[in-house]
Formats: sequence, C-alpha cells, structure tokens
Amino acid sequence: MDVNALLISMGSMGGLGALFALGLIIADLKLHVDEDPRIALVLEELPGANCGGCGYPGCSAFAERIVDGLASITACPVNTDEGVAEIAGIMGVDAEAGEKTYARVLCRGGNYETAKKGTYLGIETCMAAHLTCGADKLCQYGCLGFGDCVRSCPFDAIVMDANGLPVVDEEKCTGCGNCETACPRSIIEIHPASHTLFIFCKNLDEAKYARSVCTRACNACRACVKAVEEGQIVMDRNLAVIDYDAYGTVSELPTDKCPTGAIELISALQHK
Repeated sequence: MDVNALLISMGSMGGLGALFALGLIIADLKLHVDEDPRIALVLEELPGANCGGCGYPGCSAFAERIVDGLASITACPVNTDEGVAEIAGIMGVDAEAGEKTYARVLCRGGNYETAKKGTYLGIETCMAAHLTCGADKLCQYGCLGFGDCVRSCPFDAIVMDANGLPVVDEEKCTGCGNCETACPRSIIEIHPASHTLFIFCKNLDEAKYARSVCTRACNACRACVKAVEEGQIVMDRNLAVIDYDAYGTVSELPTDKCPTGAIELISALQHK
C-alpha cells in the first residue's frame, strides 16, 4: 500500500469534512431563528392529546399559534380550566373558560328501529358503506353502525351499543370533533352543554316514507313547531330543526305529542 497516497487521501477527506462543518456552522449562524421560550411553556400546559380539536395538526403547532397571537388560549377543547389559566398567565392575558361541549349522536335508528333492504357484504366502515350502497338500512340519512366514530375518538369516549348505535361517554368526551368529522352521514354534532333539546333525526325524505324506513323518524307533523314561539323550531323540508340562537336553554319539552319520540330533552345528568 502506498503510504503517501493513503496520507493524501486522509488529508483530503479531513479537509473536506472540516470545510463542510464550517459551512454548516455558518449556515446555522445565518439561518438560526430563536424560538420564543413561551412556546415550550405553553406546550407544557396543553394535554398532549394531538387530537386536532383546536384546528391545528397537534399541540406543538397550537402552542406556536397561541404565542404568535393567531389562536385563542381556549381553543383546545381537551384542556382543563386550570391549564387555560396557566397559559393565560404565561401570555399575560385574561383567562375565559369556554363552555363545555359534547358530541351528540342525532339518530335513534338502530337495528331494531330501521327497515332493512338486504345483507351488506361490503367493507365494514361507515365511509365505505355510505359511498357504495348505504349498507343494509333503507334510511339514507341515519347511522350506518360500523363505528368510524368510535375508531376516530382518541379518548375512548364512544362505544357501539347492542342496537348498533354509538353512545357517548360524557365523562370522557372532550368535544374535540373527531367523531363529527369521521361520520359520513353528519349525524354527530358538537354542542355546548346549554343545548339540551334535540331532534334525534336527520331524515329529509317525505314524511310517509321516512316513517316507513324508521320508527323513530321525524314525520313532519309540526307539533313541536306549533308548541314554541315562531322561529325557535322550523321545518327544513320534512325535518324539524331547532334554532338554538332563538331557543337557548330549555328545562322541559315544548311538546309531549311527538308521535315518534324524535324530539327529546336530555336529562340534567347528561349536561352537568
């Protein structure tokens, strides 16, 4: 082996390594951006769930937006009042605790209430069933029952019951909205605790047909509309819809005459 050639090679490689290292040092000095130390402090007060409920990809991105003044400190639906107060102290702003929100499943058409059109043999996800034949239920607006919402929840706050409908555990629910996004039929909505009255149906079909495919469907009888002040409950085609801005919080049903039980007032235990 030629020793001189070896020494020259080693020297050349060492020189190139030193040159590249120097280039990296210069680039770091030129391009380095100091991170606001408040970002790390805010991040410590966030729950770390990375659920996306705040509207950002994760807690780190949310912390950066808070420090940049682009996001509200209360935008995280998972954080506690104590965590919000700590972030408020870091940012030097007033803490305003937001109202607790919950996922509401606005469908009562489970396996026992809905008419079937056959046996579904496709991919057992709600999205796949919705995009193909709509699974085995004749109602084209109701819950498909394959649990996309369950799988989307990072807090194990939703389970499927024996009737094939999702049930929300309010002790665990954070109102992050993942289940709302995952549902292809849009039967899951995020509502504040002050919303206590709900129409548990989304069917817009003609009343007679809606009633034939689900015993719990709204049949457009307008009994609830007539029982309240004008504008509080309105008809969207064949479905009663509550205007919460006009209605607000109620403590009793506007009517006990709903023939299908589509309109319900949730109990005090469900929105404490």
